[in-house]
Amino acid sequence: MNMKLFGLIGYPLGHSFSKNYFTEKFEREQIDARYDLYEIRDVSALSDIVNNQELAGLNVTIPYKEQVIPLLDEMDDLAAEIGAVNVIKITHENGNHRLKGYNSDIYGFIHSIRPLLKTHHTRALILGTGGASKAVFFGLKQLNIEADYVSRTPKKGCFTYNELTEEVMRNHSVIINSSPAGTFPTIDEAPAIPYHLVTEKHILYDLVYNPPLTRFLAFGQAQGATIKNGQEMLEEQAKKAWQIWME
Repeated sequence: MNMKLFGLIGYPLGHSFSKNYFTEKFEREQIDARYDLYEIRDVSALSDIVNNQELAGLNVTIPYKEQVIPLLDEMDDLAAEIGAVNVIKITHENGNHRLKGYNSDIYGFIHSIRPLLKTHHTRALILGTGGASKAVFFGLKQLNIEADYVSRTPKKGCFTYNELTEEVMRNHSVIINSSPAGTFPTIDEAPAIPYHLVTEKHILYDLVYNPPLTRFLAFGQAQGATIKNGQEMLEEQAKKAWQIWME
C-alpha cells in the first residue's frame, strides 16, 4: 500500500498548526502518511493538487473555506448548512477523483467553548465575517446562543465596530474573534472593540492561537473577563478531520 498524503491549502500559510499536529501524530502512531502544505494564490490550483492519486484528504484555511465549495463534488449536510468547508475527503477510482466537503471547525468550537458558558451567556458578537465565522455562528446556535456579526465595513445585518455601544456590549456577553487580527506576525493588532466596556461577566474567545495570548485576550483579561484562545478548537477539529478521512 502506498503512503497516504494529506495536506493544507490556504494563503498565506507560514506557521501551520495542522502540519505540526499531523506530522507528530504520524510519527507517534507509526502511520505511513505525510502531511504537506499547499500555499496557493488562487483556489483554482486545487484541481492540479488533487490529481495526485495518493492524496486522501485536505484541510482548508483562509481564504478558501467558502471559495472551495463550487469545486467540490459533494458536501456533507452540516457543511452545506454552515456554508463553509475546512475538510475535504478525496477518493480516487479508475483515474478519477471525488471531493467531498465537511466542516470540523464547528466540532472543535463547540467542544472548547461549552465548559466556559454560564446561564447569562445568551448573546454573542462574532468579530469578522469570513469562513471561520460561519462555523462559529452555527455552533453558537446549537448552544442556544444568539449571535450578531461585527464587520469593519457596513453590511446588512451586521454591527460595525463604531456601533458597539455600552448597551450592545452589555447585552452580548460572549465575544469571539474569528478574524485574523492579532495572529503572528501581526501580533500588535487587536479588533477595535471598546475594551473598557468588557466586564468579568464576559467571555473573550479568540480563534487565533499564535501567539497564545493575543492583545484581544490580554485586554479582556485586564478587564476581568474569562478568556480562551483557539488551541483546543484546532486540536479538536483536527481529530474530527482525521476521523472523517478514515471513515
